[in-house]
Amino acid sequence: MKTFHCDKCGQLVFFENVRCENCGSTLGYQPEHHAISSFEPAGDGRWRSLNPANAGLLYKQCVNYAREDVCNWMLPADSASDLCASCKLTRVIPALSSDKNRLFWKRLEAAKRRLLYSLWELGIQPTPKLDDPEAGLAFEFLEDVPGHRVMTGHANGLITLNIAEADPAFRERTREQMGEPYRTLLGHFRHESGHYYFDRLVAGTRWEESFRTLFGDERQDYGEALRVHYENGPPADWNEHYVSAYASTHPWEDWAESWAHYLHMLDTLDTAFACGVALRPKKAGEPELTIETQPMRVPSFEDIMAEWFSLSYVLNSLNRSIGMPDPYPFTLSTPVIEKLRFVHEVVRDAGAGRRH
Repeated sequence: MKTFHCDKCGQLVFFENVRCENCGSTLGYQPEHHAISSFEPAGDGRWRSLNPANAGLLYKQCVNYAREDVCNWMLPADSASDLCASCKLTRVIPALSSDKNRLFWKRLEAAKRRLLYSLWELGIQPTPKLDDPEAGLAFEFLEDVPGHRVMTGHANGLITLNIAEADPAFRERTREQMGEPYRTLLGHFRHESGHYYFDRLVAGTRWEESFRTLFGDERQDYGEALRVHYENGPPADWNEHYVSAYASTHPWEDWAESWAHYLHMLDTLDTAFACGVALRPKKAGEPELTIETQPMRVPSFEDIMAEWFSLSYVLNSLNRSIGMPDPYPFTLSTPVIEKLRFVHEVVRDAGAGRRH
């Protein structure tokens, strides 16, 4: 993710901020401009933009920004909708009868917006199911109730997330029980979006045959594959062929895990580029990093991978210096790299001409 600055005073601000801590300006994200902009009150619930790209134009806060404090996106003042492009995607929210559920909803929306930022940058932003019932995307954030456990998953453009995943204690317990090296809210959104984009970008397209060569035949029985996985576990050599143990379950899960990993890599590289992160080794042959082009725009998969291997070395080394676990506990085999290359090619093809 790129860095943002207040339009009024130049202070560094962040993607989730609603207020500049230096000058007090109201902030809001404008997805059409890929920018956090500063605003001043214009009366009647309207806000005047201070962003040079649209200075003086009037906007309004998403209703979930103005009333619920779970959003920070803006939309044109004359928009027929009161929901921003992100909140329009959420079809069901948790029951707000408790402060805990409100906090979980806020965390879920924040993670979802980070996913959407990447999709917009790549030129593959989804259409809300509200506008396109057949091919659109929607989210439902649901809570376990007695006798019914909510399963996180995707079906026909609907992504369902159990709001318990917004509880760090629950998520860590589950991560340990499942033997996972990595489990985050953003990771869930990236993974489930992969299932949606498989249907949109791969199934029934010219990519289908190449997909089956790399990932396997997705027409095999999914329910049976899950049963075998949970009864027997992954194959002993899974890390030679898959990015994660769960990816070995079924070709759909292999694709979704690879898709999520690709977004994970790109967004982290994008942030490193925006922050000017560089690695200058003292000896030849050691990891080197100089990111010269925004990674979201890089057509060469080889360049992305070279930069990623160097950056992951930096990330792990920094964490070890403060006694924390490696933030990147993965090893990428040659078959996994080829799957990531395939994801890259599909994304580049789908976003061609739509990236700003």
